[in-house]
Amino acid sequence: MIRVAAVGDIHLGAGSSGTYRPRLSHLADHADLFLLAGDLTQRGTEEEAEVVVSELADLPVPTFAVLGNHDHESDAAEALVDGLREAGVQVLEGSSVLCRVGDCTVGVAGVKGFGGGFPGRCASEFGEPEMKAFVRHTERTARDLTDALGSVGSADVRVALMHYSPVADTLKGEPCEVYPFLGSYLLAEAVDRSGVDLALHGHAHAGSPNGATPGGTPVRNVALPVIRRSYRLFCLDEGHLHEAAGAGPGLHRHQ
Repeated sequence: MIRVAAVGDIHLGAGSSGTYRPRLSHLADHADLFLLAGDLTQRGTEEEAEVVVSELADLPVPTFAVLGNHDHESDAAEALVDGLREAGVQVLEGSSVLCRVGDCTVGVAGVKGFGGGFPGRCASEFGEPEMKAFVRHTERTARDLTDALGSVGSADVRVALMHYSPVADTLKGEPCEVYPFLGSYLLAEAVDRSGVDLALHGHAHAGSPNGATPGGTPVRNVALPVIRRSYRLFCLDEGHLHEAAGAGPGLHRHQ
């Protein structure tokens, strides 16, 4: 059985030093892997990046992350990525990793993703150059996810890690007007095309925790305001998903 801890949207700021790391003190007791679904910072500044790196450095289990839209706000994403890698956190963007857990191999493929919407209410590559660029970026991230998942096809367990949502199910609770800015069905197509045991995302703070792709892949929204814990725990056993009732300390306020 593979135990995966996951959270997104921890949004650490300049004054967040020492607030999140204590909540990971028993991480190794609960999980074999730790996945971060983007928006690690509030505004993506270099100062915030230093806080994130300090809070996540040298964790006791293999840790992988994607970035979110907030992490790009100040055009300093490269500093965040470099710091995380030095701290032992592998950042995925159209890339993947294979790691061994006991007798099993786990493949994690990651991409930030992008918006665009869902069947019946989605953007199309038509009209102004700006609209075409918007849709093409989503198409490119979906292709990148497909390629990354293809490279871990031999793994016993495969997990897709994103910031933006691949389905509308996990956006319920958000205003429907903003769905096109919270994810894209193209990401779900990439997941279903590749064969995945679990898809994780964040971004939708007011969304719902559980959903599925059209092909039946479980999709879980692990945004911190949704799960209300320092991380959510998933157990994967021979393709079957089991979920803990709770994992990590509960949160009394959004950090």
